[in-house]
Amino acid sequence: MTALDPDFVRSNFPAFSEPSLEGQALFENAGGSYPCRFVTERLERFYRERKVQPHGPFEASRIAGEEMDEARSRLAAMLGVETDELSFGPSTTQNVYVLAQAFREWLTPGDAIVVTDQDHEANSGAWRKLASSGIEVREWRLDPATGHLDTEALEPLLEGAKLLAFPHCSNVVGEINDVGAITAMAHKAGAVVCVDGVSYAPHGFPDIGALGADIYLFSAYKTYGPHQGIMVIRRALGEALPNQAHGFNGGTLYKRFTPAGPDHAQVAASAGMADYVDALHASLGGPHVEPRVRSRVVHDAMRARETQLLRPLLGYLEGRNDLRLLGPVEPERRAPTVAVYSERPGEELAAALAPHGINAGGGDFYAVRPLRAMGIDPAHGVLRMSFTHYTTEHEIEGLIRALDHVL
Repeated sequence: MTALDPDFVRSNFPAFSEPSLEGQALFENAGGSYPCRFVTERLERFYRERKVQPHGPFEASRIAGEEMDEARSRLAAMLGVETDELSFGPSTTQNVYVLAQAFREWLTPGDAIVVTDQDHEANSGAWRKLASSGIEVREWRLDPATGHLDTEALEPLLEGAKLLAFPHCSNVVGEINDVGAITAMAHKAGAVVCVDGVSYAPHGFPDIGALGADIYLFSAYKTYGPHQGIMVIRRALGEALPNQAHGFNGGTLYKRFTPAGPDHAQVAASAGMADYVDALHASLGGPHVEPRVRSRVVHDAMRARETQLLRPLLGYLEGRNDLRLLGPVEPERRAPTVAVYSERPGEELAAALAPHGINAGGGDFYAVRPLRAMGIDPAHGVLRMSFTHYTTEHEIEGLIRALDHVL
């Protein structure tokens, strides 16, 4: 097989056999995807058999620790980084907050950092607060008409900057930024890079090693897993930044930026995301290859599937003169996170779609800065229709019919 089989994909998600969800199409995946069965099975087993302090000498404790270690090592291998460069935290927002405190100690008053107004607040707000410690905060601004971030506008902002924080893609604009090229620009200028991958990773786990980012963050609950924030910090930067954890944990890279104890069960269950990637790779019929390559193959298959599903929806939206589509109309350039502005408030449109079995979202989605930059009142908001590779053609057709009725 060269393409994902939708029936096989959906067979790995308990939600699609749940009677209470029958006839409901989820188009708010950017807010949180359904978990795959590998994750729910591991989570249930951990709570039933291994919910004890891990890494101890007795059997249940030893196995609990091994399962947590397995999650870290397998995910790191998929992402192309070393095992101890990956850590877990309660959310991406909190992970960035902890990082910002480390940078507050590391930077000197007068140093400059660069943020964007295309970001979700998680990778913007905490960095901007460094201004209260004398850090110069520069803003890489999007194009108000298109939402695009132009690299020509970035170059002068990088002069003398110590950090660039930007999204792999915005959770309302949807355009995929060229992380590799932007990271190379920043490194050439002497800045380290923090990439918010929350809105990209659900559509295929990235090869972080190849992208070159110093920090890459995403949320497991949007990548078919439990409610955890996953953070990669490459060794050189992680060892240079001040320890934010207990003093005795400062010598362990993956513990340095997680001040609180981890959620043992959810960390262990995160290995289920790697199980799922492996199952998809096996379904594609490819040869046995290393985890990083398997993940790339599955990434490309997910993107191909989503591009196919995006095309009719974007064509329909582009053809309407009563909606403003945010971001590119070409499906290859964007993630399937599709926001539109209408004269009717976003939350009102989402509520009108619900009786049709379309579960979408409306509001500002914590993307207050990009909406304002594009001339949209966050209080009015947008309608956001976000899906993944497990969405079907039938569900896309149902969404379009429902939009026709509602609009």
